Amino acid sequence: MGVKQNILVIPSVLPADFSQLGNAVVELEKAGVDRIQWDVMDGVFVPNLTFGPDTIASARKVTTLGFEAHLMIVDPDQYIEKYVAAGCELLIIHAESTRHLHRTLGRVRQAGAKVGVALNPATPICAIENVVDLLDLILIMTVNPGFGGQAYISTMESKISSAYELANSFSHEIEIEVDGGISSSTVEGAVSAGARTLVAGSSLFKHPDGLEAAVTEIRNLAGQAKRKA
Repeated sequence: MGVKQNILVIPSVLPADFSQLGNAVVELEKAGVDRIQWDVMDGVFVPNLTFGPDTIASARKVTTLGFEAHLMIVDPDQYIEKYVAAGCELLIIHAESTRHLHRTLGRVRQAGAKVGVALNPATPICAIENVVDLLDLILIMTVNPGFGGQAYISTMESKISSAYELANSFSHEIEIEVDGGISSSTVEGAVSAGARTLVAGSSLFKHPDGLEAAVTEIRNLAGQAKRKA
């Protein structure tokens, strides 16, 4: 099966008003997104603090959309069960955050969630070659993690292509996700390189015509780029 070919638009709620997270999730569902990404930051692995499992659990009751937790934290093993219990169907582990990546990914599967792995810009694709059999998703970071609103690193497109080729060498379905600086001006490069799951934050929330227009624009541009690829 290889790479999952459906175009998916996944909002990061990082730019939302944290006092109105439930409302933001409801509005994103109305706008037609495919699931919600929670950027979990611990102030150690990345220089920022965001959502704990209780916050995510409180938003779980207002939507039927799937939740993915992008765990930008050190020692993720001790929190896996908590984020699954909070309602996250997919956990994304940073390859750089754990000494024993294979074991950590296996624990995610044992906890009942789908398994993703993220690679920072400086981390080569070879870091995950021996764990792809465990994966439902590969996330290529197109910014250095920690803050929203950063500029897209276009040199990551060669790594997106490598991830696409690697995933296509396996018989099970794997999503190729990109996160960081995804907007109307960068989506073509990311999709042409092989990305099919697009995480966007600032470009959605700051769109002058609102969330629904922003989601539709990203989806349409991605579809056009995929057809050309």
